[in-house]
Amino acid sequence: MSIQSLLPRHGDDTLRIEGYDELVVMENFGHLPKGQLMLEHHGLVVFCTQGMAQFDYDGHTIQLHKNDLFLYMAHSVAENFMASADFNCRQLWFSQSEMWNMNIHSNTALPDLVFLKNNPKVSLNEAQADLLDSHFLLLCRIMRDTDVPLYSDIVRSLAGSLMLKMLSLMRSNSNISAETSVESSSLHGKQLADRFIQLVEQSDGRIRRVDEFARMLHVTPKYLSRILMETISRRPSDMIAFYTINAIEYRLRFTDMTMQQIARDLRFATPSFFGKYVKEHLGMTPMEYRMKYQRGEE
Repeated sequence: MSIQSLLPRHGDDTLRIEGYDELVVMENFGHLPKGQLMLEHHGLVVFCTQGMAQFDYDGHTIQLHKNDLFLYMAHSVAENFMASADFNCRQLWFSQSEMWNMNIHSNTALPDLVFLKNNPKVSLNEAQADLLDSHFLLLCRIMRDTDVPLYSDIVRSLAGSLMLKMLSLMRSNSNISAETSVESSSLHGKQLADRFIQLVEQSDGRIRRVDEFARMLHVTPKYLSRILMETISRRPSDMIAFYTINAIEYRLRFTDMTMQQIARDLRFATPSFFGKYVKEHLGMTPMEYRMKYQRGEE
């Protein structure tokens, strides 16, 4: 069975800003999908409020019960969904673009995301769950009042606060500490993965070939790929694309550089190839992205 792209639904109890899929909140969601599914452009936080669900997530079986919090990250595959008849949850979908809008990028780093990738579920106590649910329902209430001034800013501020609270709970409540996670992999593998991530970050989107990074690290591309899968469960190409898209988004949103200047700065062979890369990863052309997310635009 082929892997299908998982996208946020439309319908009752589903809230969006101006109809776009970049930030979607689902107040109640009890129907699980079928097949082998992958998020391509979103992250997804699931907060179980009732019943039980089970599915396989990147080869690991996940069970969700009441008050469980789960982070579904982009490019991870989920399948074999099952749920009790009374299962219900709340969901928060967010694109990478909305992480910029909510200022989440300045509060999280890739090592945090790697840790959360390896520890995607935590169980909250009643007090934590009640507080989180109250925050979630407040966001839903605010999102329904679309006529207030500064609507989008208010929604993004509340959504960003909710996401930071969720991330804080996932860090503090995880049964596996960050130190334990580090100790579970070999020191050499962890050091190599850390150095690779550092080099990719420093390249700022200008180096996109796995073999170039492997050469800088004095290893083969195959060995680098194996070590990254063992230590952070990600492919080198995923990390490279992550930082490349960050670099592109920043230039499109916060500079006046032309498409040709950005393509040249990031060492794309041609502006046409740059445009195809952006379209593939962001779902729109560079100019469409700039017009939609230019500084000061809702």
